[in-house]
Amino acid sequence: MVKIREIACGLQFPEGPIALDDGSVLVVEIKRGTLTRVKPDGKLQVIAETGGGPNGAAVGPDGNVYICNDGGFEWMEMDGMTIPGHTPHNYTRGSIQRVDMATGKVETLYTQCDGHYLKGPNDIVFDKAGGFWFTDFGKTYDRSRDRTGIFYAKIDGSSIKEVVFPMDGPNGIGLAPDDKTLYVAETFTSRVWQWEVAGPGELVRGKGVGGPLLEGPGGATLLTGLPGYQLLDSLAVDSAGHVCVATIINGGITSISPDGKHVEHFPMPDPLTTNICFGGKDLRTAYATLSGTGKLVAFEWPRPGLKLHYTI
Repeated sequence: MVKIREIACGLQFPEGPIALDDGSVLVVEIKRGTLTRVKPDGKLQVIAETGGGPNGAAVGPDGNVYICNDGGFEWMEMDGMTIPGHTPHNYTRGSIQRVDMATGKVETLYTQCDGHYLKGPNDIVFDKAGGFWFTDFGKTYDRSRDRTGIFYAKIDGSSIKEVVFPMDGPNGIGLAPDDKTLYVAETFTSRVWQWEVAGPGELVRGKGVGGPLLEGPGGATLLTGLPGYQLLDSLAVDSAGHVCVATIINGGITSISPDGKHVEHFPMPDPLTTNICFGGKDLRTAYATLSGTGKLVAFEWPRPGLKLHYTI
């Protein structure tokens, strides 16, 4: 097991970590419904009350934080861990929100696309053009779950489009260092899919695959599929182009080389390890959210992380 250090505990299902330039880390607390700053000494400061279920988060080109709000969950406590369940009774819909870091003001940018309501927006990544890709994981019910996809939108609220549909629980999303490849982790199938990016909000479909019947969702090609019983959550990309995806059940971070041939697992002491980001000196510090036990931890990564297009 890698040597980890605990930064904070007592968080209410943390996800969406963002390492800030001052050494603190932003996380969302899905159960609590907040965007929270974790200071270097572990003290917590609530930045904004988002309501619902804030999930993925990212800094935009305007310095605001953009949040995928999944609308919340029913919650269970089991063996000392907090576990998300089905759609809550007070659920209305998912949304994309913008948080002003200076004031804590929360604005809702998008709740639907082409007349279809967003269900459970999950993870988000900005490109160098200033727009953002995001996944909609959907919601689960007693006997059914949503079919959802991948979207691209602008920060001024003027444009949102569904780029890939359908997928089976799309979760983590990230871009290669040159912005020319989009990666998405599909939770239930334990697969990481990839597309060539043609431009902002545009993907190349099925290049070199051999026909629609042999393509993945939306013309994707398969980077890799993980064996055994494990589920995939959010992801980040490091500076060498390795896709670093949080794994559930087999709790930890799994690093996948850009060609999909080399897979290395970094175990964490929580089966609900949900997210990773990079920060610290030379971006060699990996921060992971251990959501079941409500912790933010840090450990050294073998390579520098990928510097994101926008930071604060």
